[in-house]
Amino acid sequence: MGSLDKLCVNTLRFLAVDQVEQAQSGHPGLPLGAAPMAYVLWDRILRHNPRNPKWSNRDRFILSAGHGSALLYSLLHLFGYNLPLDELKRFRQWESKTPGHPEYGRTVGVESTTGPLGQGFANGVGMALAEHFLSSLFNRPNFPIVDHFTYAIVSDGDMMEGISSEAASLAGTMHLGKIIYFYDDNRISIEGNTNLSFTENVKYRFEAYGWHVVSVTDGNNLPVIEKAIREAQRESRLPSLIIVRNHIGYGSPKQDTAEVHGAPLGKDALRKTKEALAWPAESPFHIPKEAAAHFQEAVERGTEQEANWNKLFRKYQSKYPELATLFQNSEIGKLPKDWESDVPFFKLDDGPIATREAGGKTLNALAGRIKTLVGGSADLSPSTKTLLVGEGDLGLEESGGRNIHFGVREHAMGGMLNGMALHGSTIPYGSTFMVFSDYMRPSLRLAALMQIHTIFVFTHDSVAVGEDGPTHQPVEHIQSLRLIPGLIVLRPADANETVAAWRIAITQKRPFALALTRQKLPVLDADRLSIADGVSRGGYILSEAQGCKCEIILIGTGSEVHQALDAQKILAKEGICSRVVSMPSVELFREQPDDYRQEVLPPEVPKLVVEAGVSEGWKETIGGNSDVVGISRFGASAPAKIVLEKLGFTGKLISQRARRLIKQ
Repeated sequence: MGSLDKLCVNTLRFLAVDQVEQAQSGHPGLPLGAAPMAYVLWDRILRHNPRNPKWSNRDRFILSAGHGSALLYSLLHLFGYNLPLDELKRFRQWESKTPGHPEYGRTVGVESTTGPLGQGFANGVGMALAEHFLSSLFNRPNFPIVDHFTYAIVSDGDMMEGISSEAASLAGTMHLGKIIYFYDDNRISIEGNTNLSFTENVKYRFEAYGWHVVSVTDGNNLPVIEKAIREAQRESRLPSLIIVRNHIGYGSPKQDTAEVHGAPLGKDALRKTKEALAWPAESPFHIPKEAAAHFQEAVERGTEQEANWNKLFRKYQSKYPELATLFQNSEIGKLPKDWESDVPFFKLDDGPIATREAGGKTLNALAGRIKTLVGGSADLSPSTKTLLVGEGDLGLEESGGRNIHFGVREHAMGGMLNGMALHGSTIPYGSTFMVFSDYMRPSLRLAALMQIHTIFVFTHDSVAVGEDGPTHQPVEHIQSLRLIPGLIVLRPADANETVAAWRIAITQKRPFALALTRQKLPVLDADRLSIADGVSRGGYILSEAQGCKCEIILIGTGSEVHQALDAQKILAKEGICSRVVSMPSVELFREQPDDYRQEVLPPEVPKLVVEAGVSEGWKETIGGNSDVVGISRFGASAPAKIVLEKLGFTGKLISQRARRLIKQ
């Protein structure tokens, strides 16, 4: 290692370690060990412009091992991003731009929120898949407008998580050759040596997945690391894993022990570490002038790289003006003027239709106009109705397709969809059965935390799944999803509410979960505009008794709106006036002004919620003097109509509950 390189590597190391020491919290081990390979990548390989972190054709870098965030903040600061040294000195403090784990949107240059291990791994696969899709859509001979790599540093913990196995398997299957990951093989986790729980041969495992694998036995050998990266770049048919044998806590008295993983070194050990690596012991946050000057060369390189790309794009724009316009619009999320021209409207005489069927028709109509709408399912598209008809498949080196076959890999699907959304220029969706949203919960949570535009489609949304029984009948899932802050759950009551739900999911750039039925539902007797407006508000008055004072409000969601309407008719025959409110989205309803919410749900009127799921959580939305027709048990295997009847979801039983509530 040359003297300047050594100086730069140690600058990275100790800038990170000093952050942890000042905060008296954090993970110094990874930065000390992994700094050399990160330096080689950022200094010699990575195409990025610190002055424009959102340049569309930049290489993406993900620190999947997000606990090593101090290393990422050191890289960003030193390589010229707008992350001042004062922010590094506020590591892990309230409202700093250097939180304990990297957060997308908080810190410039952070491509994804990471820390839950394995998520960054899957995000990167999603980014590479987005690059593959966009390159097939936009690139033309001699015009590689979309042409970049996705890099990540992954840890032993990332490798242990199941999501990384799912994502790696799919990346190998799809031949995503623009992926290059560095495996920080330091063989230490929180509990001790990885031999305690992780003895598999990672090299053989990834070769079996169809990856190109290179081993670097000395993590301080910069030329060998660079050679491995160049070799991986040439291996265009396969994703690459570079296994780098590093030493956690390198140079410290605690090197190669679990003690250095997740706690500050301490004054004495820090002093000894700096002495061992010939670093000024009494100068925290020390950045030598020679190192600073070298790091800043990245700004000039990145500016030149983007300028060259801009020249290429101007020529592309001249030769392919329509494609160039589509590319620019997709970058900023601008939809075509005619994007909803083909969206269907369903009529009463069309007959009953499952909302999954209506969703599929709507999705295909939207995809015909929105060329960057792309997605698939976890091996369930015939059931979830999310196949884009005539669009071909994405992956396996095919070009131009938009259907993604994730296989039975719900966890990876969620992480990859988030990666596609983070990449930008696409609107990704993925589908599975509602009950399997449990497999995706970490990805759903991170989508909400990052507030990215990911659309999750969950069909078979209630016990009306029927004969498949309780293993496939979601009961707690709708409310579980509603508990995630920032995730908008939409449970439409009919085909036209489903159309409206898709409109909202397309236009609002935040994460959505659509809950759709397996069973057929009648089309509601309402016009297009009132439904569209009502769904956009989250809840609305669907049916009102005329000529009398409302005595009770029946609130339905999804398929249970129809049972509420049945109950309203029964009550009317008994002289009881009621209102039916359809509430497809609790979250959107809560966002409405107080006067609108009180107009729909007057506080003084009793309210009965009808939803085929657990009842917990409804009181916060509807207030006192209320009750819920819900489910406090698992479902059962029987025809859907019988299951609903046995569990109390008929107009007759609901009307009985309504009468009792009125009398209270």
